[in-house]
Amino acid sequence: MSTSRKVWICTVLLSLPMLAGQGIIQPFPAQAAPEAESLIRLHVVVNDKSGKPVSGLEQKDFTVVDNKQPEKILSFEAVTDATADSEPVEVVLVVDSVNISFTRVAYVRNQIKKFLQKDGGKLARPVSITFLSDSGLNAQGTSSRDANALAGYLDQNPSSLRTITRSQGFYGADDRTKLSINGFEQLTAYAAQRPGRKIVICVSPGWPLLSGPNAEEGLTAKNKEAIFSTIVSLSTQLRQAGVTLYNVDPLGPTENEGREFYYESFLKGVRSPNQVSLGDLALQVLAFQSGGRVLTSGNDVAEEIARCVQDANAYYVITFAPPAADGPNEYHALEVKIGQPHLKAQTTAGYYAQPTPKP
Repeated sequence: MSTSRKVWICTVLLSLPMLAGQGIIQPFPAQAAPEAESLIRLHVVVNDKSGKPVSGLEQKDFTVVDNKQPEKILSFEAVTDATADSEPVEVVLVVDSVNISFTRVAYVRNQIKKFLQKDGGKLARPVSITFLSDSGLNAQGTSSRDANALAGYLDQNPSSLRTITRSQGFYGADDRTKLSINGFEQLTAYAAQRPGRKIVICVSPGWPLLSGPNAEEGLTAKNKEAIFSTIVSLSTQLRQAGVTLYNVDPLGPTENEGREFYYESFLKGVRSPNQVSLGDLALQVLAFQSGGRVLTSGNDVAEEIARCVQDANAYYVITFAPPAADGPNEYHALEVKIGQPHLKAQTTAGYYAQPTPKP
């Protein structure tokens, strides 16, 4: 491994605890795990073979499997457009100008306008717009169903020229990764303050994360603990905030040059620090783990945003009591099985359980 690559890995790793400690999210150290939760709440989208959400199912159609063991469903609710008021749903669009070029950002903004004007500008859900730039995260703070007002807000907040570029090599990638993860932690905290369910759609190719056999040579035990703490923190905060994360890649297959599916190597949940890789913190991996979609192979960003939003048209809310963990930050793989073989459930891929607190 080259010296510059080792330095880049170390600076990213050393920055993770610092970023998480900036008043946004504190990683969960092994010796001070959060209290065990009484219930796990899941948002479940059931898709047919064409990928469209399916309504009309009943509790008897669902089986929740936790670490390969079936769990008793304690509550069940089917949510459709007609019953959506029972749980407010907000769509948060994130424009990432840190990890894509200025020209491509302009294309993304036009595509968002195209989405907003779809169906005559009548938005089924409240939408807010958030910007990730070199200066950090800029959240709108309010959501609206008024497509014209949102388009106006988009025009009033032009994208600035990116100061951190690919030409800066590993050090530029280091800065972009730190900015992106810090912004994402702020976004999660922002979402946690808002009621109901949040469909967060990041229009981004994701941040640069160096992974592979050579990259892992530079990871010390302390580095791995830092990555693991950040993974546990982000996973838990997303689930508790009611966030389902979606990733729409605006680059398309041509510009990605075959890299659009590389993230699939890191989808398996991380159970301990000695299993971690930098790729486990990829935007695409976080989206998959949260129960969202990763759309990397299309060029119609507006249509792909609409495809993400349609998941809020029909879904199911399920709660169950998690088994007590033997130790802090114990990973539990989740699966929701449907009694009809042609249907597939889309939900949180796993969670980190904690021991039952002693009286």
